Amino acid sequence: MQNLFYKDWALDASVLSDIAAELESGGRTLVLIHGNADPDALSSAFAVSRAFPDVEICAPGGLDRVSKILASRLDIEVRERDIDPEDERVLVLDTSGPDQIPLQLDYSDSIVIDHHARNSAWNGARIYLCDDTKASCAEIVYELLKAAQKDIDRDVALALMVGILTDTGSFKYARPGSLIAFAELMERHGTHVDEAIELVSLDVDPSEKISQLRGAQRLKYWKVGDRIVAISQGSAFEASVCKALLHLGADIAFVGSQRDETFRISARATQDVVRRGVHLGRLLNGVGSETSNGGGGHPGAAGISGVGDVEAMLNISAENAIKRLRKIGREGSSSGDR
Repeated sequence: MQNLFYKDWALDASVLSDIAAELESGGRTLVLIHGNADPDALSSAFAVSRAFPDVEICAPGGLDRVSKILASRLDIEVRERDIDPEDERVLVLDTSGPDQIPLQLDYSDSIVIDHHARNSAWNGARIYLCDDTKASCAEIVYELLKAAQKDIDRDVALALMVGILTDTGSFKYARPGSLIAFAELMERHGTHVDEAIELVSLDVDPSEKISQLRGAQRLKYWKVGDRIVAISQGSAFEASVCKALLHLGADIAFVGSQRDETFRISARATQDVVRRGVHLGRLLNGVGSETSNGGGGHPGAAGISGVGDVEAMLNISAENAIKRLRKIGREGSSSGDR
């Protein structure tokens, strides 16, 4: 089988059938998901583990808070362990690049299924199926299960619904395919939207609120035309602080934390600037390539992590965002002149 990259709405059913046939062909399958794995990654892995034989889910970088709740409520077994995949088939899901998995592995014989911006770091994988028109990996896995003619039980349907729901920001960033897949999953077992929401509902922890307030205290910002780019530092809840900065008025926000020699940055952008041409996943993928770190993600939500000084990385990220906004502004002005 060859390295594959699809940007079409409808994935090639024959390709998905070939992947499904391999997963059915015997031998153990190890499903790897990215560090601090979100519900989209976990639900995709869970669906594969229920549909195909002898599958183990491994999250060597752990689960995020919402995924831990999902795993508990649906009794999803996830291992966080050192692995030796010599005798195992490796399937990587919802992971924008190898650097997002804290393991030193040879992925040349692996299958990778993803929906983020295409990353050349995966070109060495045996199969790299990437469809960045999908708002969630859960949608691709749903197509895989349909191509394999698998029964989708109620828990799997709910999990995939959660994956779609969370990765589309409760449908704020949904595309037509996301809504179609979600509706089909609802219809299968007569489930409702509130059931998926309740699976991952949680109260905001006071420590998260404090992180948001500290993030606001420490922010720096730049005005680019009528847009604002903001950066801040903290020690936890980077994505939550990003969202808080957007609520405060930023159009693009980068929030980072430092742990010894390593850093982690989350980024968020409003849908208005995304529609105008900002793609944070590509932007941070480029920053990662420039600094020998791993970055990537969605147009409006992305991240980068690795070794380095977080303040320097925040400034580099902001500088690239500012350049992008200025370029968009120039292109808009030129269009207006015509």
